[in-house]
Amino acid sequence: MACDNLSVDITTEDLPRDLIIMSHDSFNIGEDVIAEFEQEHDATVTILKSGDAGETLTKAILAKDAPTADLLYGIDNTFLGRALDEEIFIEYESPMLDNVPDEYRLDSSNHVMPVDYGFVALNYHIAWFDEQGVAPPTDLRSLTDPQYRVLTVVQNPATSSPGLAFLFATVAAFGEDGDYTWQDYWTDLHENEVLVTDGWTDAYYTAFSLYEGDRPIVVSYTTSPAAEVFFSEGALTEPPTANVLGDNSAFLQIEGIGILDGVRNEELAQQFVDYVMDRRFQEDFPTLMWVYPANEDAELPGVFEFAPIPDVPAELSPETIAENRERWIDEWTALMRS
Repeated sequence: MACDNLSVDITTEDLPRDLIIMSHDSFNIGEDVIAEFEQEHDATVTILKSGDAGETLTKAILAKDAPTADLLYGIDNTFLGRALDEEIFIEYESPMLDNVPDEYRLDSSNHVMPVDYGFVALNYHIAWFDEQGVAPPTDLRSLTDPQYRVLTVVQNPATSSPGLAFLFATVAAFGEDGDYTWQDYWTDLHENEVLVTDGWTDAYYTAFSLYEGDRPIVVSYTTSPAAEVFFSEGALTEPPTANVLGDNSAFLQIEGIGILDGVRNEELAQQFVDYVMDRRFQEDFPTLMWVYPANEDAELPGVFEFAPIPDVPAELSPETIAENRERWIDEWTALMRS
């Protein structure tokens, strides 16, 4: 029997009421925040932590023909170009985008909506510099001065997210052409005996002088001084560290969420994106993930007075990063081995 005219109407009620959110391992939000969304939308939300940001994206790309999740949380400007090239997201422009300043709008094609932003920056140990009578660095170039010899610890950009962001900051600050390039800068840092660790934890909690190491300058985040106060549970009223915020010294990272192609319930996924960009969600994560909310109406916790935003951050376009990331890492590796 011919069935050419047979059609099936699938209503919203027929679609799955569960969402799987693929995220990086650093994702952290209050259980009550997720529960409120679930209750309001009669839905179930599962967070699928999938490694660091790069690993998470790779897993999403490998599964794009048979997605294991409905949305991906945590795609940032350092990986956006690759994600767009792989066409893993569908477009969605949330009405909540109106509350995001232009400088923090991640993707003009609206495949990824901005959720938060942060800055990878140099932190320095205030007491060490006071005790030594040495002025702290004011910008990236300062670190090449002989007075800062053997004082700095950074992370390997091939194995560390903040290490990679710091490499991007140096490329943005010094460029690849002219009298003094980013390669010249790293050559000078190498000669000034910069220490390189595999990851942030070793750099911050082992090599940094705040935690009994011997390096009073470390690559970390502009929110790290605020975090020191917060986690002291009242023991500190001022941070023991400060940021280096000279022009083009702190790299801007913008993080977002995208709906994966193959989503099972697109309307529900859109509602989750809207929720993530709204104040309830945005005001919950600053002291959980130590980033700034993209929604300008969201209120920051008081401790963020110790997390000032750089006037002129270092920036590179996602396209530039996608085209040059591996080459820059290879060139950096060769420089540091020479």
